[in-house]
Amino acid sequence: MKNVIGVIVAALTGAIVSVGTYAYLDKKNGTIVEQVYTAPVQRVNYPMAAPEGSVNFVEAANNSIHSVVHIKTKVVRSGVSSANPFYQFFFDRGMQPQVQQGSGSGVIISGDGYILTNNHVVNNADEVEVVLDDQRSYRAEVLGTDPNTDLALLKIDEEGLAYIPYGNSEDVQVGEWVLAVGNPFNLNSTVTAGIVSAKGRNINILREELAIESFIQTDAAVNPGNSGGALVNTRGELIGINTAIASTTGSYAGYSFAVPVNIARKVVDDILEFGTVQRAFIGVSIRDLNGKLASEKGLSVSEGAYVNGLSKDGAAHDAGIREGDIIVAVNGLKVKNVPELQEKIGEYRPGDVAQITVLRDDELRKFDVELRNRNGDTELISKEADLMVQFGADLQPLSSEQLNKLGLRSGLQVRNLSNGKLKGAGIKEGFIITRVDRKPVQSATDVMSALSKKDGGVLIEGVYPNGLTAYYGFGM
Repeated sequence: MKNVIGVIVAALTGAIVSVGTYAYLDKKNGTIVEQVYTAPVQRVNYPMAAPEGSVNFVEAANNSIHSVVHIKTKVVRSGVSSANPFYQFFFDRGMQPQVQQGSGSGVIISGDGYILTNNHVVNNADEVEVVLDDQRSYRAEVLGTDPNTDLALLKIDEEGLAYIPYGNSEDVQVGEWVLAVGNPFNLNSTVTAGIVSAKGRNINILREELAIESFIQTDAAVNPGNSGGALVNTRGELIGINTAIASTTGSYAGYSFAVPVNIARKVVDDILEFGTVQRAFIGVSIRDLNGKLASEKGLSVSEGAYVNGLSKDGAAHDAGIREGDIIVAVNGLKVKNVPELQEKIGEYRPGDVAQITVLRDDELRKFDVELRNRNGDTELISKEADLMVQFGADLQPLSSEQLNKLGLRSGLQVRNLSNGKLKGAGIKEGFIITRVDRKPVQSATDVMSALSKKDGGVLIEGVYPNGLTAYYGFGM
């Protein structure tokens, strides 16, 4: 009996030692050291990949890689050293210019050479080269850009190109499989897979005053060089333009973001038809509705866009929408937050009518809202007028007396300065523009002509009424 009890005790002791915690004395240091042994843990019903045969990415990948291009850019900077940074930026004093090179991706959207990419891929570039999947190379023309959505449209002189057909980003579902196609780290035609992690995501990466951020978030691996590339569904349809990653290292960390294709398609159509993007506005000040705000206002819902204020005589005001209303749908499509509302309104032009559904006093009400431009009317804006709006000022010619007093032959004085490129560059009210990119200007038309096809840095020269000469620069 003693032998049997001894065997049992020994077995229990061995089990405890093998799977539990035990301590031993580190004689050298005179301390007790604990070591933990744990049994291997396996997750139950947690496959690391989709079951074989349930999802096939081969067809989607084959339909995409031949339509995603490698974009290479060059920006030439003067090597001159000067106390004035804008002279260093724009002028050559005989020193060797510095060439900065960039790289990104683009998506062929039509067989005759139209290519969609990110604005930040080609912004300020002096040369844009497009390299196809079969290594053919072309010089590209930048037809138009939209910093508010970080998109740009390019054109190369070629026919019969493979292109990716548009999908519908409204139909994209959280959890569905997607592919990211691009050229990360100059690795051409790279395809990665993931799922849609979220929609309507705002990450505050665009610094434009009228920026639209309603990204499709995925966990498909995206890295530097993927910008401007394609996000496609398993049918090989374009559903987004890969634009950004959330990372503390600058490389992929599990979160990537794409501009929805419905916004991209509208930007392309506007650039081709009008030369500039036609933005529509509803005329409301809005904020996300969340649990805290719902509690403060005594509301029964916690999703939607809360109307915090209205533009006087604006589109929403005239349609009957009131402060305190909660916008929950646009043309029957659900709106959960501000980015989703901006995305849906961003698909319209001034003059279009959108049906806005609001929740008021726990009742749903529908209003037909005729959308307007940033000036408060329904007119479509020309590219030249849009440039003036981007400037954020009126440019008034000087009288002969004013020109003689300052010793000038021509000049345009900055009046009614508001938020825009001039103010952003540091120009003050009353500044007199004498030259744009070293060319004299006599009228606002001269300025618009100089900038209408400009893509890159712009140098503004001029003088203040007190005689102080100044130079300013900004990017188009």
